[in-house]
This record gives sequence, structure tokens and C-alpha cells, in this order.
Amino acid sequence: MAAVTSSRPYHIIVFGASGFTGQFVVEEVARCAAEGPGGSLKWAVAGRSRQRLEGVLNQAARRLSMPELQTDIEIIVADVSIEESLAVMCQQGLVILNCVGPYRFYGEPVVKACIENGAHCIDICGEPQFLERVQLEYHSKALDRGVYVIGSCGFDSIPADLGILYTKQHFKGTLTAVESFLTITSGPEGGSGHDATWQSAVYGFADSGSLRQLRKRFGHKPLPVVGARVKKRGSVFFSKEIEQYAIPFMGSDPSVVKRTQRFLYEEEQQSPVQYSAYVGVGGLFSVVKLCCGGLFFWLMVKFSLGRKLLTTFPSFFSFGLFSKAGPTMKQIEDTCFSLTFFGEGYSEGKDPSQSRPNDKICTQVIGAEPGYVATVSAMVQAAITLLNELHSLPRRGGVYSPGAAFSKTTLIDRLHNHGIKFSVRSYP
Repeated sequence: MAAVTSSRPYHIIVFGASGFTGQFVVEEVARCAAEGPGGSLKWAVAGRSRQRLEGVLNQAARRLSMPELQTDIEIIVADVSIEESLAVMCQQGLVILNCVGPYRFYGEPVVKACIENGAHCIDICGEPQFLERVQLEYHSKALDRGVYVIGSCGFDSIPADLGILYTKQHFKGTLTAVESFLTITSGPEGGSGHDATWQSAVYGFADSGSLRQLRKRFGHKPLPVVGARVKKRGSVFFSKEIEQYAIPFMGSDPSVVKRTQRFLYEEEQQSPVQYSAYVGVGGLFSVVKLCCGGLFFWLMVKFSLGRKLLTTFPSFFSFGLFSKAGPTMKQIEDTCFSLTFFGEGYSEGKDPSQSRPNDKICTQVIGAEPGYVATVSAMVQAAITLLNELHSLPRRGGVYSPGAAFSKTTLIDRLHNHGIKFSVRSYP
């Protein structure tokens, strides 16, 4: 169990608490305070503006009917561009919840400060370039300092990463391959995301070439393929599984899952699972709109002027899916997600090298609105799990994906109790 001390008085510090996502993280930490070590969570908020942070605490106090938040929660002024302020912040907390994105621009100083000052770092990054570069450049440093840096602890990519682990746990035999299908359902006002997420996508796609170069620097050998090799689906196809058109999922899930599978193979000698991720896009009209918009997007991200226009007018270029204002509370309340996994493998006693897969499994992870409800719940529960079950995490520190870090903890159970439900379904 992690303990606070007079020199390090807080279990959790929410950095970027006045940002769009950060304000929801603040409320979730307040709701979960009784789940901290010894039944009490000591926490603080941090960011550039004391005035804005006071406003966030006042807002949380009103929404949660917790007036004590206005007086009992400490405010720490810290700025990613001021190294000394980050050091002072990190010296006061056991876990830093970093909500300041896009991470490719603002994430590294926080990781560096956490490692140098002995604070664990958890973020909700969905940017593979940043996540993999941090692992490459900071894993040994974090390991030497006994610090855990665990990225992608939001909707990107805890449901997918832990969903694979859950599917593997419930498969009686050797699970060899999984396909996941994401569907997001919204109410009459539709769904929406915040500008910061859109910016991450714009710059991530623009810089996709650097990810290939980065992966070469790892020098990894390909993971072995156990059993039959799964064929990738097309760029657009009709999915019988979810009864709508689908496309490959362009987020961080495949990258994160592969990192976890590599860790479990190399460190735990577990059989790796092949993984493909897809997302439902609806009917034929949605496909046409997506193809036209996607082609236009790809062309624009290649040029600095195009990127400038995309990030300046997110609502226009995303057909209203992203905006600088972010979703309304009504949109958030009316939105939910379902992530369904279809797995195949070999029943107990069957040799994967001698035959085709002979058994299947279907599992599902469901939850509320992914960006600002499921994400903040996953992030806070990851932090609480780290605090309460530090002994169950690998080695004594390092940079890890969520599945690698939390595979031997009760995080899935904690998520289940906080609205992110894992279940085994009948195979269609």
C-alpha cells in the first residue's frame, strides 16, 4: 500500500485539472475518495491558473453537493513550460494524473519530471507515437528510479487492452486471435468530442511516418503467430457481427494491445494473441460521407496550411464531430459505447500447430460516454489500483501499457463496479 508522508502529502495530483477532460477527472476523484489507501484519498489539483482551478473546484462542489471541495483541496500552480514548477508538483504526490494534451506537445516534460522526482505517472493518451517513444526512451530510467509510467489509461485503450485479457481468462484453452468491433450510440443531439482530441488526430496522422521509424529503433523480433494466421479485413466492409459497415479502428488500441501481448510473451511466457480492431460506421450513406471526408482529411494533414485549417475550424472539417466547446452535458449523458470481442482458438488438449482453431468465444465491454465518462473512470481506477496494489505491478517500475501493468491486479473488477462492464456473451 502506498502511503503519504509529510514530504509527499498527496496520493493523487490531477494535473491539467482546469482543462475540458481534467474537470471531469476532478469530479471522479472526489467521488472515489473513500477508495484510497486506508479508505481515504488525499489529493490536490494542479495547473497554470489558480483562478481557473478554483473555478473547477467550485463547479465540482456544486455538481456533487460537496462544499468541502472549495476549502479542503489544495491547489498547486504548475506549467509544462516551467521545469521547476513541475518538479515541485511531482515532489508532493505519489501519482500524477496527467490530463494535459496533446501529449506529443506537452507530455514529455511531465514524464521526465515524474521520473526525476519519484512520482508515478498515469495519462489518457491515445497517440501511439508518444506512447511508444516514451517506452523506448524512458523505460530504463523509470525502472531505475522505481517509478511507473502507464499511458493510455482512458477509453484509449483500457477497454480494448483489458478486454483482451478478460477474453483470454475466460477462454478454456489457447486463445490465438481476437477481432474487436466498437459501436458508439448517441442520443437525439448526436455525439461530439473536444478540440484537443481532434488536434491529437490531426498531428498523429500527419506524423504517421515517424512511427514506422520509431518501431525500427526497438529492434523487436516479430511476435510468433500461434495457430492459424488471421486475415485482415478490407478498408470498408459490411460486418455481420454488428450488422453495419465497419472500418479498421485508427486509434491507439492495436498499438497498445500489441505492446501488452509482447510483454506477456517475453516476461510471462504467455502465448501471444493476434488482434484486429474495427469500428462500426453505420449505413451506406455514412460510408460515402466517411470516404469523402477521410480522403479530404488525409490530403490536408500532409501540408502545414491544411493542418492549420483543420485545427482552427474543427467543427467544420469534422462535420460537427469535434468542436472547441466540446460536447454538452446532454450529449454526454445520452452517449454510450459497446466493444465486442470475437475470439478463436484451441480447446484444452488441442495442439495449435496441428489443426485449425476449433473453439470460439464472444465477450463484451460496455460503458457510458467514452471520452469524458468512461475515460475518467478508467483513469481514476487505474490510479487507485496502483496505490492499493503496487505489489502486484511488474518489476519495480518502468513504462508499461495498461494490460502489462495491471494484468495481476483487480482493475477489471474495479472498472466493473464503476460502470465499465465486462461480460461473456453467447457467440452469434
